[in-house]
Amino acid sequence: MDIQSLAAQKYAASRPATEPTLGTGGAGEAFAGLAKDFAATLQEGEATAKASMMGNADPHALVQALAQTELAVETAVTVRDKVVEAYQEILRMPV
Repeated sequence: MDIQSLAAQKYAASRPATEPTLGTGGAGEAFAGLAKDFAATLQEGEATAKASMMGNADPHALVQALAQTELAVETAVTVRDKVVEAYQEILRMPV
C-alpha cells in the first residue's frame, strides 16, 4: 500500500473529529444556548428596570433583576478573559 494513500485515508478518517457538526449537541450548540440565555437575562433585567421606572415593579424585583444581570455580565467577562488567555498561550507556543 502506498504511503500517500494510507496518509490520505487516516486524514479522511480523522477529519470528522475536527469539524463540528450542527445538531449533535456539541460545544457550538452549548455556547449558542449560553449566549441566548445571556441575552434573555439582559433583556429581562432591562424590562424590569423600565417597569420599575414607571412604577409597575417593586424594588425587590428590580434589585433581583440587577443582581442576575450583574452575575451574567461578570460570568461573560470571565469566560472572555479565559478564552483570550488561552489564545495568547497558543500564540506563545513554539512552532
